[in-house]
Amino acid sequence: MIGQNLKFLRKRKEISQEEMAKKLGIPRSSYSGYENGVAEPPFDLLIKLADSLNISLDILLREDISAFSENKLSEIENQIDYTQGDNLRILVTTVDQHNEELIELVSESAKAGYSTGYADPEFIKVLPAFNLPFISKQKKCRAFPISGDSMPPVGHGSFVIGEYLENWRLIRDGFPYIVVTKNEGIVFKVIYNFIDDRQSLQLCSTNLLYNPYEISVTEVLEVWKFVNYISTELNDSKPDDAQIAKSLRDLQKEIADLKEEIKLL
Repeated sequence: MIGQNLKFLRKRKEISQEEMAKKLGIPRSSYSGYENGVAEPPFDLLIKLADSLNISLDILLREDISAFSENKLSEIENQIDYTQGDNLRILVTTVDQHNEELIELVSESAKAGYSTGYADPEFIKVLPAFNLPFISKQKKCRAFPISGDSMPPVGHGSFVIGEYLENWRLIRDGFPYIVVTKNEGIVFKVIYNFIDDRQSLQLCSTNLLYNPYEISVTEVLEVWKFVNYISTELNDSKPDDAQIAKSLRDLQKEIADLKEEIKLL
């Protein structure tokens, strides 16, 4: 992706190869080789390139930037950091005739397209929207479908209602959240916040057959704090099951943390 991304970003900024090479302190022929895939820039130069083009090194190396929407390109170029709650994304939402927030419902059929349509007003406005008397009108909430058996007592076919979380640093360890990711789509998990330590989130299931795993915050599009769920199934779990599950989940987390520490040794 490096050469393709370099060419796309340089042309977007209306800079010639000669100007770019001069900015980096290298011959134009060397820079041209990087764009054309004849050679790969050394690591120290990659850092310079990322800084010069005002983009993260991770995106420069991993993503096809030419496929990004104009809205996403603008976010990247302005170095918007949602993890800190600064320069927040404008959330697309719907309101009723009294200008009060509605709860949009992401149907099972719309679920697959949500990762690309979440910021598109045309996508959001066709979602069913409603109010619930037990959900505060002061909160911006959205309902998401749940598939699989990884998060009992919330079962397959349920809908979880989440409150939009602007500042991801406010994620509380051991609490459930809906996370919208680039690759996995909509994920409902118990989260442990490692943003300050290693720019990642650890995702855990309440079903102990599923192992915890970490994702980089660069993979995250939205975070919604769990507030309620709607299900046609009657929960028959015993009261003490939840505490047992929590204890085992905490143990899983500790084991995963130990594995990470061992890797660093």
